[in-house]
Amino acid sequence: MATPSDDLTGFASDDDAPIPYMARTREYYTAIGYTTPYRWAHYVEAPFQPLRKSLAQSRVTIITTSAPFDAAKGEQGPGAKYNGAAKFYSVYDGDTSQPHDLRISHIAYDRVHTSAEDSGTWFPLPQLHRLASEGRIGEVAPRFFGAPTNRSHRVTIETDAPEILARCRADRVDAAVLVPNCPVCHQTLSVVARHLEANGVPTVVMGCAKDIVEHTAVPRFLFSDFPLGNSAGKPHDVASQALTLELALRVLESAPSAQTTVQSPLRWNADPSWKHDYNNIAALSADELARRRREFDAQKEIARGLRETAA
Repeated sequence: MATPSDDLTGFASDDDAPIPYMARTREYYTAIGYTTPYRWAHYVEAPFQPLRKSLAQSRVTIITTSAPFDAAKGEQGPGAKYNGAAKFYSVYDGDTSQPHDLRISHIAYDRVHTSAEDSGTWFPLPQLHRLASEGRIGEVAPRFFGAPTNRSHRVTIETDAPEILARCRADRVDAAVLVPNCPVCHQTLSVVARHLEANGVPTVVMGCAKDIVEHTAVPRFLFSDFPLGNSAGKPHDVASQALTLELALRVLESAPSAQTTVQSPLRWNADPSWKHDYNNIAALSADELARRRREFDAQKEIARGLRETAA
């Protein structure tokens, strides 16, 4: 029997579904020669802290995995190759009253379909200030916080998440918006969200890797089906960025219980073919996989030296 065509059924393409980042990441690293499968953080329940006051009275912060630009650390501009030298290895914070140049060259975002030209797609501080000026939130917290993504699960759980919580408490933060970028970034900030929420700080994760965030089991999640690196909206599209943050705040306000996921209605574009490319080994030749292994090993050596220097 002939299968009815999509034109007749009205069905979407089977490919037009969230990218399975956990499976692709495992397959990718196996293909370039790493035989020990990565174990993703996995929980079946999540803590949940309701807002203690309305958002119009709340002090809100941002937690990010982006890195402060440092010209001494090599190419970090739009479209730059993965740059392990630009990584950071401990929690940092920044004054939210000042402008900041944060970049994502140190992590694995989708470099095929987005070029990291507009930091509004991964660091929504300008949008948060706008909402404060309009009275949508009470105020922007005095500091935002950066979470390193090159740590073990244990270090994130036992060191980095408690440090971010301590800084949130020092700043009397009422709620936190967490904005990850790469696959591991989504895991890291999901773990941080769980720790904050278990200790009284309501959170919402806004991200693009649905499987990873839900596998970690977070309290609240706004999912945007965009290429990695665009968790806060489309580049050079202020309306998209404004709507994405507004949707995240609505999830923060209205989630009835833990593990609430809401999907943004925005689409990257009408053609879902971009979802084929990220770490898809079926699209990579043996030569390309070998080249990526060499580059990955070189970056690991750079990162190892930086960790030793930082220690």
